[in-house]
Amino acid sequence: MSGLAPGELAAFDAVVRHGGFRAAARATGASASALSHAVAALERRLATQLLLRSTRNVSLTEAGQQFLAALRPALHQLSAAVSDISGRDGEPSGLIRINASPVAVEQVMQSVVVPFMLSAPKIRVDIHGEGSLVDIAEGGYDCGIRCLELVPDDCVAIPIGEPTQQHILVASPHYLRDAPPLATPADLVHHQCIQLRLSSNNVYRWEFTRNAETFTVGTTGNLVVDSTRLALSGAIGGLGIAYVMRSLAAEALASSDLVQVLEAWTPPYPGLALYYLRHRHMSAPMRALVDFLKDKASLARSAN
Repeated sequence: MSGLAPGELAAFDAVVRHGGFRAAARATGASASALSHAVAALERRLATQLLLRSTRNVSLTEAGQQFLAALRPALHQLSAAVSDISGRDGEPSGLIRINASPVAVEQVMQSVVVPFMLSAPKIRVDIHGEGSLVDIAEGGYDCGIRCLELVPDDCVAIPIGEPTQQHILVASPHYLRDAPPLATPADLVHHQCIQLRLSSNNVYRWEFTRNAETFTVGTTGNLVVDSTRLALSGAIGGLGIAYVMRSLAAEALASSDLVQVLEAWTPPYPGLALYYLRHRHMSAPMRALVDFLKDKASLARSAN
């Protein structure tokens, strides 16, 4: 980064990360004007346009995409070095950036994030909930939280939460009373299936497993939502069948507001894991989180 101003690089990264100058200003505490001047100065130094600006948002040019991909690992290493120095004389301090699926965030907030932050009050945690799987190195994240099966081969995975999880199909008795027969996933074509819109604006295809073979099924329905909690609420209201986590539907199942359908086609699968790159330098806050999870797992084994 010789010849480049660290503040300009950080401003560029923040604007892209938060999707615009105003959002980056709110997140960083700098003014939108200061961030705009910093990015413009960086573009002059590089003699290259990095961002396409409009009144509503910003987007990366092709050169900007290439520069950002090279910049973020360097910024991460610099942040890790600062965290190491600040944590030498006492409690670890600094920032941990986590990428996780929205469902994973809900599952681990109370069981992992809250107790960890109470144990390390000087550490800040920034969780980015995202439906699609991302490269945590390119995104500038310290770690990710996903289903164990999705952890990349070049990462270390630490299982967290329940050892298994399960997506299931649920519907209200009221809906099922007058609905067509439902014996296999193929029968869903005759049903109202509550649709879940992903961040990509695509509709989620429901996954099924039978005889060790996993396949997806496209479904249709009159209700489209962007969260599984809304899908669950629609199912309780009798609007159709929802595809949700068992843990999310547990209360409604226990009260008989919902019943599970096609049980044989939605078996459990491996639970969640926190993962990080195997060969990347680990910051002091990240080391504290890993140690916390290992201690938590050790206590659980001792209790059993």
